[in-house]
Amino acid sequence: MTLYTPSPDVAAALQNGTPVVALESTIITHGMPYPQNQHTALLVEQTVRDAGATPATIAVLDGQLHVGLTGAQLETLAKARNVAKLSRADLAVSMAQGHTGATTVAATMIAAHLANIQVFATGGIGGVHRGASDTFDISADLQELAQTPVTVVCAGAKAILDLPKTLEVLETLGVPVIAYGQNALPAFWSATSELTAPLRMDTAGEIARAHQMRARLGLPGGQLIANPIPMGDQIPADILAPMITQAQTEADTKGITGKAVTPFLLARLYELSKTRSLKANIALVLNNARLASKIAIELASPRSR
Repeated sequence: MTLYTPSPDVAAALQNGTPVVALESTIITHGMPYPQNQHTALLVEQTVRDAGATPATIAVLDGQLHVGLTGAQLETLAKARNVAKLSRADLAVSMAQGHTGATTVAATMIAAHLANIQVFATGGIGGVHRGASDTFDISADLQELAQTPVTVVCAGAKAILDLPKTLEVLETLGVPVIAYGQNALPAFWSATSELTAPLRMDTAGEIARAHQMRARLGLPGGQLIANPIPMGDQIPADILAPMITQAQTEADTKGITGKAVTPFLLARLYELSKTRSLKANIALVLNNARLASKIAIELASPRSR
């Protein structure tokens, strides 16, 4: 068995050295309900194509790691139930046992690097959960950013997390946290937060050059690009805060822990916000796909080699 199977489009792009953008699959299986998940996944892929790059949605299907999904495979995944949520710890086990699973940020980074894809667009990364001083619930995404050389474009860490502690851990791990076009760190559904980003860059070219410089210096790990959601699509933090508190209280009461926490909180916020969170989520993912495509194009440019 080969380590991964590229879709025909991805195989051609990798062979020709044209830009490719990796996309995760947990947004399909755990981030949105059907049929919005399938529609959004197709829309994100088309956004990447329209921007001049090739999308590579990553997932494990019956034990085979796929880098790029066909339309039929994507539809099957969108309709599937009880799909495993794969991170670094269980990616290999799922493949060895012939299971099907959707890739988190960490697992998508691993697969992208394996396929020599340098840029990955997602919604928001995982991070330090609220109450982590008691639960030690910290996403594997943060360690992955510290060791796998992929530039990840997101709208910040998910707003349900402890954002100051997440930023502190990223700084401790030596991960460059770069706000795109502003000084404030975006907060997922909100374009800004009270946190100042450690670094700022204003163009895709700058980001691409920083990615290449890390490689030349032999530095491990990737870059985290925090791309703010368009202002017209954001949900202000003061509106979100009480809904997040309510959802977190419900999760604690129900004893929900580990990998089940984030899907539960996102689902409750979808309900509490009267679907506004879903609309914002779609807008920010599309915005991240556009920026990631620009970065991939810069990296694939002959002048960048």
